[in-house]
Amino acid sequence: MSRPRIVIVGAGFAGYRTARELSRLARDKADITLLNPTDYFLYLPLLPQVAAGILEPRRVTVSLSGTLPRVRPVLGEADGIDLDARTVHYSDPEGGGGTLQYDRLVLAAGSVNKLLPIPGVAEHAHGFRGLPEALYLRDHVTRQVELAAAADDPKSCAARCTFVVVGAGYTGTEVAAHGQMFTDAQVRKHPLREGMRPRWMLLDIAPRVLPELDERLSRTANRVLRQRGVDVRMGTSVKEAMHGGVLLTDGEFVDTRTLVWCVGVRPDPLVDSLDLPMERGRLLVDPNLQVPGRPEVFACGDAAAVPDLDRPGQYTPMTAQHAWRHGKVCAHNIAASFGAGEPRAYRHRDLGFVVDLGGAQAAANPFGVPLSGPVAGAVTRGYHLAAMPGNRVRVAADWLLDAVLPRQAVQLGLVRSWSVPLDTASPELARVPGRGEADAGVGAAGVGDGGAGAAERQPGPEPAESRPGSESAKSQPGPEPAKSQLGQEPAKNQPGGEPAKNQPGGEPAKNQPGEEPAKKQPPPAPGEGHPSPGPVKRTDIPAEGDR
Repeated sequence: MSRPRIVIVGAGFAGYRTARELSRLARDKADITLLNPTDYFLYLPLLPQVAAGILEPRRVTVSLSGTLPRVRPVLGEADGIDLDARTVHYSDPEGGGGTLQYDRLVLAAGSVNKLLPIPGVAEHAHGFRGLPEALYLRDHVTRQVELAAAADDPKSCAARCTFVVVGAGYTGTEVAAHGQMFTDAQVRKHPLREGMRPRWMLLDIAPRVLPELDERLSRTANRVLRQRGVDVRMGTSVKEAMHGGVLLTDGEFVDTRTLVWCVGVRPDPLVDSLDLPMERGRLLVDPNLQVPGRPEVFACGDAAAVPDLDRPGQYTPMTAQHAWRHGKVCAHNIAASFGAGEPRAYRHRDLGFVVDLGGAQAAANPFGVPLSGPVAGAVTRGYHLAAMPGNRVRVAADWLLDAVLPRQAVQLGLVRSWSVPLDTASPELARVPGRGEADAGVGAAGVGDGGAGAAERQPGPEPAESRPGSESAKSQPGPEPAKSQLGQEPAKNQPGGEPAKNQPGGEPAKNQPGEEPAKKQPPPAPGEGHPSPGPVKRTDIPAEGDR
């Protein structure tokens, strides 16, 4: 009798956990295949520390082949699923394709950046869901500070040192907190004009920072940000992005070269193509994480609408905490479908939240006990070390070095602005010139260097004056659903290029955000692997038994 074939689509928090639990439960009794565009699992909660130069990129990536025994990783993005034939078709990193047959299918496709119909956003803003985006932001911020230090024009200097973050959920709050510390450290080496210092703005239409959390944690984060000099504007957003900066909903125009888009996520569009019951873009499943009418198909993570048994009529939020726990239950129920154990329904209980505010500062409420300051910082870092499935010693070593040595603020030039557009179905992949979105790669340093789609969409020089974008108050969400939980499912299964109007290469040079002219930038190097997103980052503390 042949062994059952299990195919898992996506290696975010839900997909990775499913694969890990199945490799333990099934042993050699099943063939487990994990389809993912990258060869690693991305620990998203620590991505702001990569952008701030605290952690090296590989510290937040966990090798699939090195940590998943008895699981066969396949590099590629699912672009078609035939439920009747029980096959998954995928595109590989070099433009080829393949087909995987299954007896059990797990859809853990995750989520992608949420776009709102706001003028200029797709052309000028950058998201923060993947490793390429974090590396681009680190280079871009470093470059702006260095150029500002050399600028003779006070207006140009002020614009380059103004950084706008939209969305005061977990991700936006952490990016602004770490970003202010990062740029303050840089100007100590590259002093600006007298009386000037970097300015970070955090915008949201919500009434307070971290609106999803307890008010005490929100007050802690708000106090730390303001003490650090972050310009926190609640009840305010961006109405329009343009070449010269961003127009706020209160009528103020802000001169800036940088806009970071952290307003939330939406489910990966892959599940839309399956013609199955949906709930607000998510695949509807029963409490056992099975698709009604398709008992061989399971779904978990951000792509699945899982009933919340503790709140009848509602579904579990798109958070990393839930995605991680979904994966464990999904693995047990797949094993039960082959006679190993009994199926179980998904239930959960929250044990608290942690928000890293940089340095020794954090906001946390483990087991409902509100903490702030160095104690919360120690709890937060201890939690991340315990939650990471690998690289703990390397992460701890980087933290130690950051505490005793100055950060290395240099531009690597590996990720260009046009290679990490906001409007992409694969934020974990940087675009490569002359290839479609599904065909992205990694350079020699392990960093994706973009895919621009058709040759005519390849970007030209990007002037330093260009600006990022914005969003309107009436359409911007308050809480940030997925990007702020302890790990969000990266969107990894959506191939295909973006519409031409959203291709960065198709925009005039003046609309490219914050890049220098091509002659001053290293040329893009085509790569062969893929960095992963993803976002989210609500760092809820999973139950002890989930680790």
